[in-house]
Amino acid sequence: MSDIPPDDATHFPSGVPRASWFLVGPTASGKTSIGIELAKALPAEIISLDSMALYRGLDIGTAKPTSAEQSSAPHHLIDILDPHEEYSLAEYVSAARATATEILTRGKTPLFVGGTPLYLKALLRGIFVGPPADWDLRREWEHRAASESPEWLHAQLATVDPAAAAKLHLNDARRIIRALEVLAKTGQPMSAWQQQFDRPQSREQCRVFVLDWPRAELYRRINERVQAMFAAGLVEEVRALQARGVTLGRTASQALGYREVLEQLAGERDLAATIEVIQNRTRAFARRQLTWFRSLAECRWIPLAAEKSPEKVAAELLSANQAH
Repeated sequence: MSDIPPDDATHFPSGVPRASWFLVGPTASGKTSIGIELAKALPAEIISLDSMALYRGLDIGTAKPTSAEQSSAPHHLIDILDPHEEYSLAEYVSAARATATEILTRGKTPLFVGGTPLYLKALLRGIFVGPPADWDLRREWEHRAASESPEWLHAQLATVDPAAAAKLHLNDARRIIRALEVLAKTGQPMSAWQQQFDRPQSREQCRVFVLDWPRAELYRRINERVQAMFAAGLVEEVRALQARGVTLGRTASQALGYREVLEQLAGERDLAATIEVIQNRTRAFARRQLTWFRSLAECRWIPLAAEKSPEKVAAELLSANQAH
C-alpha cells in the first residue's frame, strides 16, 4: 500500500527526480517573486507546491501567481481543479512526479515553489497511500466528536495509536480521523505504515531552501498581504463565486479568507473585523508552516531582510547550492 518505487539514486523515494529544486516558506515570504528569478537563472520550470493554487477561481485569497507572473516562467499544477473537487496527496505526488520528469526531458530543471509542507515531505520521502476514503466511517467519527470535548477525538487515537497521535495537533480532526480510519480498514496503525515517511533524506543530496524572515517582519508582511487582498477585490471574488453557485469542497474550504468573507457577507461581522480575523489566522497558519519545515532535516534556511531583492536572494540560493 505504499507509493514508493524501487531504490534509485537519481530519484527521491516518491519517484521525483533528485535534480529538482524546492523553494518553500511560510505565507507572504516572497516565494513567488524569488521563485521566478531562480527559474530564470537555473533555468527551470515551476511546479506549484501549494494545495490551494490547484483550484480555479480561488485567486486573490490564495495569492496565486498572476497571469503576468506565470508568463515570466512556465508554471504547472495551477488551476487544474474546480473548488468542489478533492485531490489526494497521492494524486498530487503522482502528478508532480510526471511533471518533473517531463520538464527534465526539455532540458530544464524542475523547481517546486510553495508553502504546503505535507506536499514537500511526501515529495522528499514518499508516502503511504493507504485504503480509499470511507466517508460513512468518517462521518460517524465527526458526528461522535461533535458532542464531545475538543480533546476527545485526539484521545481516541492516542489510545490505539499513541505514536500517530503524538504527531498530530489536538485540533487536526481531519488527519486524526484518517488515522483511525486506516487502523479500522487495515488492522495496523498509521504509525506502522508511515515509518518510511519519517526517514529523512541527506541534506547534501537535496536542494530544499526555506525563506526565513525575522518573525516581526513576517507578521508585518502578512498583515500587509491581507490588506492588499481586500484592496485587490477579495470580497468581489467571493461574491462572484457565490453568484455562479460555486461550492467549496472539503479541501478548498480550508483556504484562508474565503470562509471569513462568506461569514462577513452573511452579516456575522463587519469588514474591519473580518480583515483582523484573517490576519490573526494567517499568522497562526504561518507558525504551523514553520514548525513543519523545522521538522524536516532536508531543509536549508535562507535568512531574508527587506533590502534583499528577489534577484539577490536567487543568486544566494545558487551560491548556497554550489557550496554543497
